[in-house]
Amino acid sequence: MKIAVDAMGGDHAPKEIIDGVYQALGQFEDIHILMYGQEDLVSPLLKSHERLTFIHTTEKIESEDEPVRAIRRKKDASMVRMAEAVKSGEAHACVSAGNTGALMAAGLFIVGRIDGIDRPALAPTLPTIDGQGFVMMDLGANSDAKPEHLVQFGIMGSIYATKVRGIESPRVGLLNIGTEETKGNELTKSAFALLKNAPVNFVGNVESRDLLLGVADVVVTDGFTGNMVLKTIEGTAASFFTMLKEVFTSSTKSKISALLVKDDLKALKNKMDYTEYGGAALFGLKAPVIKAHGSSNANAIMNAIRQARTMVEFDVCGTIHATIAEEGKHV
Repeated sequence: MKIAVDAMGGDHAPKEIIDGVYQALGQFEDIHILMYGQEDLVSPLLKSHERLTFIHTTEKIESEDEPVRAIRRKKDASMVRMAEAVKSGEAHACVSAGNTGALMAAGLFIVGRIDGIDRPALAPTLPTIDGQGFVMMDLGANSDAKPEHLVQFGIMGSIYATKVRGIESPRVGLLNIGTEETKGNELTKSAFALLKNAPVNFVGNVESRDLLLGVADVVVTDGFTGNMVLKTIEGTAASFFTMLKEVFTSSTKSKISALLVKDDLKALKNKMDYTEYGGAALFGLKAPVIKAHGSSNANAIMNAIRQARTMVEFDVCGTIHATIAEEGKHV
């Protein structure tokens, strides 16, 4: 299968992107990478590989660019050319660590939305203390959402959790301020009623304090709330490890202790790193579009490519299309 990769997107592009691509090529023998980027920056870092094709582009979408305007005006940007390769069928999926809004715009306006899906949703797999993780959507594609959108998120997340993560009958939870059915605002109350009759294993409302305990395999919410939850988790994790570092460097005794638990602390940090699960998939599009974290290193890029490969292998987008179409017959 062919996976298109934006070599110019992300804080550490193009080096970490390229290194991640070579890691993926070494791990998966059934993929061919189409890499898009500026030749003068990318070529010096490339090594010949029979399953890697480099395509020169003359433009780059910057982090400060207005997403829709950038997609429409920068026709030869690596992100745009990558998305066009997916639309034409030249590539089966695409991966970028670049401008999130621009990638969402490229996915929506170039790759295209699945019929029956009202709003695409941005959905990473976030860590849990048991190491299993959970899919959460929407985390920023839509600031506002309607109850029926949350139902579609639940269906798409359930299909992904089953197909890609191998979870039989994944538990779908609705993020709310309490677990009782009567809790929440008009959005969550209406969504609760719809989710009870949706083709998913709906387990009711879940609270944000329980997310990392693995209370559900799929958690749905609007993009405004989801993005705040994601950044709270990121900030809390970063602050926690900053405090740990201060404790373990405060005295000679603590420095010796740090040496003794160094490997354990590293394992803990990796366990809380959601990039180990891959990137954030943009669900609801006709083909897999994966948004890697802006600060992705080579390992994170490799995992994002792995995620794209698995979504293609198990035809996640096709299954979403078929399920939504069947569900529409009963509405």
